Amino acid sequence: MELRDLIREARINKCSDLHITAGAEVGVRRYGELQLLDIKPTAEETEKMLFSVLREDDIRMIKEGRDIDVAATDETGGRLRINIYHQRRNLAASVRLLEPNIPSFEDLGLPGKLLAQLTTKRSGLILVTGPTGSGKSTTLAAMIDYINNNMSRHVITIEDPIEYVYGFKKSMIHQRQVGRDVPDFATALRSSLREDPDIILVGEMRDYETINAAITASETGHLVLSTLHTRSAAQTVERIISACPIEAQPALVVQLASVLTGVITQTLVPLDGQEGRTAATEIMLNNTAVANLIKEQKTNQIQTVLQSNIQAGMHTMNYSLANLVKTRKISRDTALKYSENPTDLSKNI
Repeated sequence: MELRDLIREARINKCSDLHITAGAEVGVRRYGELQLLDIKPTAEETEKMLFSVLREDDIRMIKEGRDIDVAATDETGGRLRINIYHQRRNLAASVRLLEPNIPSFEDLGLPGKLLAQLTTKRSGLILVTGPTGSGKSTTLAAMIDYINNNMSRHVITIEDPIEYVYGFKKSMIHQRQVGRDVPDFATALRSSLREDPDIILVGEMRDYETINAAITASETGHLVLSTLHTRSAAQTVERIISACPIEAQPALVVQLASVLTGVITQTLVPLDGQEGRTAATEIMLNNTAVANLIKEQKTNQIQTVLQSNIQAGMHTMNYSLANLVKTRKISRDTALKYSENPTDLSKNI
């Protein structure tokens, strides 16, 4: 049994993830749903499969009992993000299958004109948020690819691990992997300020040190793109503030209100009557009203601003879900299931 055979079948069947566990059924995630296959690799087969895509230092870390994140390219040219870990004294792995080609905004069902405008900003902080598996990395890749095709910029990405790989087109793109090229996100961010970047992509803002470094980079004239695991614009602002020590929060909210350019929250929702999923989004753009709410920490009022600024390109998740129901892309029941406020959505529909 070869890893490449499992990956090939998973790609043919439009799966997003592949789960391999020694002595247990192989699992695949297809359109968000987990399915178990009638394939059970032994411990020896699992080790052979996983070690086939690892370097010697990765194998050494695995044998020392450590978990690792690596990226690889399969025979289709598609990228793989692989997390290898230990469970019940055996190996297991989660393999995320990334598309061989970076999709466009339109391919992803995202508001392309608005996202294109955001990428032209010379400075600020743009956050793409959503739960695990909602397509955040792909949206960021589409933004970087748009920049690469249309603008002359120096882009530095800081990732763990490197997912999509970009060639030089109109832009120059340098990609740095945490744990190999740099020790951590915060150190890489501080270092990047001395490397003449126009745009910095941070794979994830995991802690206060990284958040603080990202905001500082935004303040000093750089456009910073990053992700958070949050389900709304209001929750995104709350998460950033709550990650900050209490004594530093007054200064941080002023900084955040000044540099935050926009928040794109997304989730993938099953289509009605056919296979596949589509993106539902919430978009917040910073304006005077939003900035004042951030400074006053009145995040509960952000939804009202989104509802009253639809003409400016903002909208709530419920607005997006309601539109998908009205255009018959998703069912009413599906929309209510994915809504954070189903009562309000029911009235909208």
